[in-house]
Amino acid sequence: MKFALFLGCNIPARVTQYESSARAVLDRLAVEVVDLPEFKCCGYPLRNIDFKAFLMFSARNLALAEGRGLDVLTLCKCCYGSLKKAAHVLREDAAVRNEVNAFLAKEGMAFKGSIAVKHLLPVLRHDIGLTALKEKTTRAFKELKIAAHYGCHALRPSDIMQFDNPAAPVIFDELVAVTGSKSIDWTTRLECCGAPLLGTHDDLSMDLTARKLADARQAGADYLCVACPYCQMQFDTVQEMIVTARGADYKLPAILYPQLLGLAMGIDRRALGIEMNKMDISGIEAYLA
Repeated sequence: MKFALFLGCNIPARVTQYESSARAVLDRLAVEVVDLPEFKCCGYPLRNIDFKAFLMFSARNLALAEGRGLDVLTLCKCCYGSLKKAAHVLREDAAVRNEVNAFLAKEGMAFKGSIAVKHLLPVLRHDIGLTALKEKTTRAFKELKIAAHYGCHALRPSDIMQFDNPAAPVIFDELVAVTGSKSIDWTTRLECCGAPLLGTHDDLSMDLTARKLADARQAGADYLCVACPYCQMQFDTVQEMIVTARGADYKLPAILYPQLLGLAMGIDRRALGIEMNKMDISGIEAYLA
């Protein structure tokens, strides 16, 4: 099993533990990832400003992976949503595809639509499978309650993303269960984490995050679990901001899914970047049997 690994912008700059933990887990599962230095931004920041520029960015990345004959594996759900959206538009609209390919031709490339864009979670769930994942675990979490946060861009628009049922997704819950943890039901689990508003409407961004944190705590969660750098930053860095600015008396640390799975696989905590999270998550190891 081999993929072109698309890291995007935020992971190398702000959430490097997501990359290191994902690489460690994928290596343990014998999944080969290829780094393409030519990969650039997925185009997400331009999507609502200049749609054609967004398509150009995404199409170039897709063409690079096509040139290597590799499906794209993303860790960021915004990158996943952007690349999937662009691939869909380019496949469906010949005029736009021709315009984009005229631009790509300057570098000797073209978008053909011959590869798939996948996110880490479906790769683990469907390409590898729950049974194979379970066989790779050496320890199990006991009495650990996890609030799995799905994120927005992976679920909608569902006809393009094809990630899971957007109204009642189960993929993340199933993957959490592989580790022995219990994925709890919580009211706001499918609502936005607040990240898109940070930097423009900080108070509203923090309101959305605080609401989700309070809801997850009330539902009995010990930790949040995410699989997107934007969500991780919101529940990690921004949660610290909320505690400082508002004097909140609740703290609910967020752990990245490959960190959670990696601990159950017995992977060294340094390789998983456990100490790199802003909020201390080392206590989660006490739940390992």
